[in-house]
Amino acid sequence: MKAVVCTRYGGPEVLEFRDVPMPEPKAGEVRVKVMATSVTSGDSRLRAARFPAGMGLIARLVFGIRGPRQPIFGTEFAGVVDAIGADVRRFRPGDAVMAFPGGKMGCHAEYRCVAETGPIALKPDGLSFAKAATLCFGGSTALHFIDVAAVASGGRVLIVGASGAVGSALVQLACHRGAQVTAVCSARNADLVRGLGAEAVIDYATTDFLGDAGAYDVIFETVGSITTRAALPLLRPHGRFVAIAAGLPDMLATIGAPGRGGRRVIAGPATERPEHVQQLADMVAGGMLRPVVDGTYGFDDIAAAHAYVDTGRKRGSVAILLDPAARA
Repeated sequence: MKAVVCTRYGGPEVLEFRDVPMPEPKAGEVRVKVMATSVTSGDSRLRAARFPAGMGLIARLVFGIRGPRQPIFGTEFAGVVDAIGADVRRFRPGDAVMAFPGGKMGCHAEYRCVAETGPIALKPDGLSFAKAATLCFGGSTALHFIDVAAVASGGRVLIVGASGAVGSALVQLACHRGAQVTAVCSARNADLVRGLGAEAVIDYATTDFLGDAGAYDVIFETVGSITTRAALPLLRPHGRFVAIAAGLPDMLATIGAPGRGGRRVIAGPATERPEHVQQLADMVAGGMLRPVVDGTYGFDDIAAAHAYVDTGRKRGSVAILLDPAARA
């Protein structure tokens, strides 16, 4: 099968197509013909070795010193079950599914095997493969941090980077919880985030949102643009600053909360739970969540998709189509 391989860190030009062995489903696994996948900010950062402040050495030890240890990127996909291993009961060939291998990656390929008890669910009827393939990276991260931060009805929530894959999911989930959401994004994305439910929108280019002392119960920082020191004064007593794009200083700030009026910092990677995929599918089917797709690229144009994500200007997610029928 054809796959996109990255064996060294660098710009989009380091990506190359290679023929790699077709995976065979083991007992309890299904093999899926990938119809669509995505290029996320995570794929972009890993390819370029663009790690959060202070995390470079740790990240290279985890992901690979000179190049990615897992050379096939891609954390999410949607497709059609092509073959099943022994003892599979939940799925059968022909089922349309969506899946989130997450940190295991391997989705920028024509086929991917997934355990039937793993992060996979039937694709909701009426949802395109392109949209299904872009739902889980942002959605699963948002589900994790919404729960950890204990977002509650009536709470005041600030979301910095509200138009990205994670941010757009956070806006919708926080609104679904009954929170009052203020979104920070560029002016061109204001209508988008209002349409997702945000009550107020701040254009970061023209407004200093760091002056709202004691205004928020929870702040979600998705792009790494504000520090813990700048964020804490914006919180009410016992408020939570959630540093999703956390660097080492944010990680260290999670230790204790003396002198902060009970304000605390939440940072670190999101826990990837297989049940999140089904939960997200159910929320889409119920009209509580919709994936935001900025644009689509053909599989052969995946380097161009990486270049676009590198600009930091994408809205929601970027879909990669391995089959033209997968279009959003």
